[in-house]
Amino acid sequence: MAQGSVEGAREVRAEDAFDVPAVDGWLRSHTELPAGLPEVRQFSGGASNLTYLLRYPGRDLILRRPPAGTKAKSAHDMGREYRIQAALAPVFPHVPAMVAHCNETDLLGSGFYVMERIAGTIPRRSELGVDLTPEQTRQLCFTVFDTLIALHQVDPAAAGLTELGRGEGYVERQVTGWSERYRKVKTWNVPSYAKVMDWLAANQPADVRMCVIHNDFRLDNVVLAPDDPLRVAGVLDWELATLGDPLMDLGGALAYWVQADDDRAFRRFRLQPSDVPGMLSRDEIVRYYCERTGLEPANWAFYEVFGLFRLAVIAQQIYYRYHHKQTRNPRFKSLWLPVNLLERRCRRIIGRA
Repeated sequence: MAQGSVEGAREVRAEDAFDVPAVDGWLRSHTELPAGLPEVRQFSGGASNLTYLLRYPGRDLILRRPPAGTKAKSAHDMGREYRIQAALAPVFPHVPAMVAHCNETDLLGSGFYVMERIAGTIPRRSELGVDLTPEQTRQLCFTVFDTLIALHQVDPAAAGLTELGRGEGYVERQVTGWSERYRKVKTWNVPSYAKVMDWLAANQPADVRMCVIHNDFRLDNVVLAPDDPLRVAGVLDWELATLGDPLMDLGGALAYWVQADDDRAFRRFRLQPSDVPGMLSRDEIVRYYCERTGLEPANWAFYEVFGLFRLAVIAQQIYYRYHHKQTRNPRFKSLWLPVNLLERRCRRIIGRA
């Protein structure tokens, strides 16, 4: 087995298992590997694409594939996710090294890709995973958002990623697209979000500029370097990356940013340790980002509400699969609850705007 256990890697769920010898055989036609089949583990943290650890002696690989069940038309494109990271590697040194992509469905019932594992610590729900003082935690927070800022400075043409974008009108397309997605996956136990969607449509700003955006930038998608926990070694989960408005990316990132003084209900659904002593507040992050980039939103409430709304749609899309028995994962059973909570939070922000 490769070195030590990997945090978050668990036994593969029965419904997510695959033919390991077949995948091993395919993989050997694309890269050199040690003898023997890999030990396969599954990362339990993700709720969208499925992520597996393939442990060979001296080499750890990561396999990514889509989940089963109904999915958004443009979601879970493994080839796209693979190509984005491969293209970013020369200009943004925080992406995993790509190994191989399979577009055929014979092996797993869907396309998939394999990449090298980035060694390091991934902050989890309740802790950073490293021992930092509040002052060091604050510095880490700046470093994490400096990484997002660096991504937003990447020249799409230099990276060969101009085809990702659809030109002007990104904000409008996002408001329309996510609203349509929500209507398609709404179940009886969640609100209509009609007032939120109407407000977003009526208050959307023009695009501030177009750049490469991650679209799912969170602490638990960041890998801290094993030799220096204040350094970001990698950024994971590029499924939603595209060319878009950087303030939309920031708003999406802060939708997950539950801070220590938030109400108890909102803190209940915290997914990352953004409330540990030393962490910046959402307001501090917005000010820091704007100071570093020179961007100044005319109406930050729009980006904040949109980020929360989009998070609600993502949760509801996952819950919809559970509701219609397309997955049996018990982690998804109660996702309708935060969908309700996020609607109330959106309306409170709108009321103050």
